[in-house]
Amino acid sequence: MAVTTTFPPAVRSLIAATLVNTLGNGVYAAVAALYLTRAAGLSVGQVGVGLTIAALIGLAASTPLGVVADRLGPNRTYVGFLLLQTVTMTALTQVRSVVPYVVVAGVTAIADSGQRGAKGALIAGLAPVDQRVRTRAILRVATNIGMGVGMGLAGIVLAVDRREVYVIALLANAATYLVTAGLVRFGMPPVPPVPRATGPSALTAVRDRRFLVFVALDGVLTMHAAMAQIGIPLWIATSTDAPRWMVSVLLVLNSVAVVLLQVRVARGTETLTGAARAGRRAGLLLAIACLVLAVTDTTSGTVTVALLIVAALVHVVGEMLQSAGGWGISFELAPPGAQGQYQGAYAMGRQLGDLAAPLLLTTVAISWGWPGWLLVAAIFLTAGLLIPPVVNHHQLTRDLTPVG
Repeated sequence: MAVTTTFPPAVRSLIAATLVNTLGNGVYAAVAALYLTRAAGLSVGQVGVGLTIAALIGLAASTPLGVVADRLGPNRTYVGFLLLQTVTMTALTQVRSVVPYVVVAGVTAIADSGQRGAKGALIAGLAPVDQRVRTRAILRVATNIGMGVGMGLAGIVLAVDRREVYVIALLANAATYLVTAGLVRFGMPPVPPVPRATGPSALTAVRDRRFLVFVALDGVLTMHAAMAQIGIPLWIATSTDAPRWMVSVLLVLNSVAVVLLQVRVARGTETLTGAARAGRRAGLLLAIACLVLAVTDTTSGTVTVALLIVAALVHVVGEMLQSAGGWGISFELAPPGAQGQYQGAYAMGRQLGDLAAPLLLTTVAISWGWPGWLLVAAIFLTAGLLIPPVVNHHQLTRDLTPVG
């Protein structure tokens, strides 16, 4: 079968929608902490509590909201949750105390989980089967570009550092959700919903134990995000003699590598075998990155800087392989009519990783030093090695006994 080399217009519209959405997300990501603590008057502890509660709500809601996408259709569901995010982002400009903040953060988490599952189902419905992973890879590139530009624009807001300017930034982000919803509503043909009477059970994904094992293993690998944003920066600042500006260098290196290489790295992960192999390689490379980092507390000067760059490069290749492998597996293991709930369940892995990683990295890798990095390396390696047998066994048992 010939591989499609161009995208349908609907997929191009989805790429444009992603750029608009992530542009606003980039602005918000850069200004959120300072807005909440300086303009809204919340303490750091209150913000942390709100974020934790929101993360737990989003985790619990992810799979059920994926079922909603299957039943109502991913277009309608995606638009609905984007509009809800417009409302919650606007409401955030009125927050002055912790209780309203927690409420807004919780509803935002529900909307975010809902749109993730719907977007995954929309990709599965709009892109040709052999282009689903490539589509997600290009959307990830678009996400990095949009986030990068948005964070750059946020520098103006941070430089002014006034409440009214923060509010304008939040309202601008709310507007991007509205524009994104319009692009989805009017720029893409509807993907048909799956009626309850003819579709899989709403509990199909949560009963699919092998798939949930994969989700957990993939969630372990997604701790690479916190490793780049929290683990490596703290390690550089506390345990190496490298200049602190290396943190920015490595983050920029990560973003540029994803933009330039994510689509290329995703090649071959359209099949279940190729995707599982990518998961295994991701675990190996992330483990190697940890081992290189472990050495840097005993080196100095140029050697330390060189090793940090090596670790960052190995890390980002592992990150891209994990993303591509996870996309391929989550699409391929979903039975017909259940893409929404399987994409919602797949998103739980990243949410679990985001919850567990900060504690693991700070209490183990940073506090223990090189033995901690060796333990984290073993965790990454084990997760990667287990993905192929879990996925292969799932495929075998599904062929013999269909899930449903």
